[in-house]
Amino acid sequence: MTRQQARIRRPDPEPLEADDVKIVAVGTVVWFALFLVSLPFRGTLADDGHEWWSWCALAGAGLGILGLWYVRRRHAALDRRDAERYAAEYAARHPDAPRDDPDMPRD
Repeated sequence: MTRQQARIRRPDPEPLEADDVKIVAVGTVVWFALFLVSLPFRGTLADDGHEWWSWCALAGAGLGILGLWYVRRRHAALDRRDAERYAAEYAARHPDAPRDDPDMPRD
């Protein structure tokens, strides 16, 4: 392989789409389940100096709830952005269309 061939870089692949809400929800449920499972063992965990494990699991569940709020708002914002782009493209392709055109995309 020559130096010239080594410098040629393939384009970056498109990012994969994932269901962020489902991923965060499953993680939140797992953290909360770990908290519930650790409750009967709090005495043993405290004796061993690991009582913080329960609170760590509860904090993970709490942060998961915040994450759910965030990803749902993000999805709504992305959907609004896409609708605005589509409406702008439609208006550019159909400049004579009235504003109350039933085919005109709505927010």
